[in-house]
Amino acid sequence: MKLSLNPNAPDRRLLDESRRTRAMTWIMAIMLFLTVLAGALGLGMFAATAQLDRQLAGRMTIQVVEPNAATRDSEVKALRAALPRVAGVTRVAEVDRQRLAELLKPWLGDTGLDPDLPMPAMIDVETRGGNSAAVEQTARAIAPNARIDRHAQWLSPVRSFMTTMSWLAVGLMLLIATATAAVVLLAARSGLDTHRDTIDVLHMLGSTDVQIARLFQRRIAFDTLLGGLIGTLAALGLVWFLQSRMALVGSEMLSGVALQQRDWFLLLLLPLGFALLATFAARKTVLRALGRTL
Repeated sequence: MKLSLNPNAPDRRLLDESRRTRAMTWIMAIMLFLTVLAGALGLGMFAATAQLDRQLAGRMTIQVVEPNAATRDSEVKALRAALPRVAGVTRVAEVDRQRLAELLKPWLGDTGLDPDLPMPAMIDVETRGGNSAAVEQTARAIAPNARIDRHAQWLSPVRSFMTTMSWLAVGLMLLIATATAAVVLLAARSGLDTHRDTIDVLHMLGSTDVQIARLFQRRIAFDTLLGGLIGTLAALGLVWFLQSRMALVGSEMLSGVALQQRDWFLLLLLPLGFALLATFAARKTVLRALGRTL
């Protein structure tokens, strides 16, 4: 017996179970919904981590701690003149004293505005190419008591957390893919047990194990792809909504979590990938089970 590839042919309906098919479709929809959410989290976190590295790699703040105002002002003036000449420095800007007083106001109140209160001068420096060592050497030569804070250093716990979340998302995707393969195995074995008599008749009519396996893998691939598209579209809609809400917050760090065009394309490929995974798992399961019955 030769099995036809015509979608309306009788052999395409031999193993058809509408109730089981609906259940399989919705299970795959849930699986893909969770997978796309995890993938969006991972892609967003990887993008945010890369943006954080680019922004903080060459940023530092120099604090001129000097109680004598005249000495402090002269050191600041010298630093502002010398630092722009250091190779790789792209920006040198002194933080306004009024701005510092506003930052200290929750702790010092209006006392922070007192001109007689010793307050360190702060200079923000941005470099390109990681030439921070030369900046630090120049700053030490002019102001030996200066304190140099690298932005990447004090934000390293944030970066570590974002990296952890990224790999956690990857782990969730692999876990869900494994669970999906297990569901396909159970569905294929259940179908074999349910249609054992039909399969025996097909064998007597000359059908091969490969031809019978194609019936199962086509059915499972269709259910996975249909359910995957439903779950993917629902998850992408949720991701788009959350991304639009984050954009309204106006946070520079949260804006880095936004998905790029290539990220949306990769997420759209997930249903196809899961359909291929389900097809492969169903084929291997059915062929192994049929081989043991001979």
